[in-house]
Amino acid sequence: MATSNGIEQLQKGCYHEWMSLQAKRIVDLKEALTTKDDRKLGELVGEIVDEFQKYTKKRSELSDRSCSSYFAPSWNSSLENSLLWMGGCRPSSFIRVIYATCGSQAETQLSQYLLKIDENIHENHGDGSLSDLTSVQLGQINELHMKVIEKEDKLSKKAANLQEDVADMPIAVTAYATDLVEAGVAVENVLDKHEECLGVLMAEADKLRVETLKKIVEVMTPVQAAEFLLAGKRLHVSLHEWGRVREERRFGCAHVDHAAAARS
Repeated sequence: MATSNGIEQLQKGCYHEWMSLQAKRIVDLKEALTTKDDRKLGELVGEIVDEFQKYTKKRSELSDRSCSSYFAPSWNSSLENSLLWMGGCRPSSFIRVIYATCGSQAETQLSQYLLKIDENIHENHGDGSLSDLTSVQLGQINELHMKVIEKEDKLSKKAANLQEDVADMPIAVTAYATDLVEAGVAVENVLDKHEECLGVLMAEADKLRVETLKKIVEVMTPVQAAEFLLAGKRLHVSLHEWGRVREERRFGCAHVDHAAAARS
């Protein structure tokens, strides 16, 4: 049976593999988007969604008796950890990425359109990108957003209750009664149960993350789905790099940039 340290190393390795895959998929998505081939883009989007589901399954398998590592990962920067929700990103943040990217593209297209008017150039500007989301699509995404936030709130309340329960555990009485708490069998059993509860919460959160991602890409065209995934992966990799650089600058810490290593 693996030790706690051994399990954490496996968890870290799983994360590093995932980050390397993110860097690769950024390149794949950029290349595929240049073709505007719906069949090719659809296949790639399907593969990426499937990869995410497999990643969450592997995380769940590695969370046994050591799930707390995912709530404050040693392999993350403090910036990344400050943004975590249930061991990952909020599913609702997927939808916020859509709104932000859609707005940014619309502004760019408007500027290009006005420039072309000045040049007396007339073209059809609809290319099926995120900026071309229809009112029906936006309505579906907004409805999904509200449902996801509601589910997030329920999970957050469960997490809050779990944190509060620590004060009611027998270990709280033990800690009060002694100057130095030794982790005896009773304490270890209680903490193991706490870890199990964390694992259940993270599994529920990961399920919501996967479900949200699937529903988003179902609403979109292949081009839109690919653009959305590209934006999300760029944000993920960028936050990882920004956090690493900030900690190096502040504390002289040396974190390995696995995304950059994968690109080299």
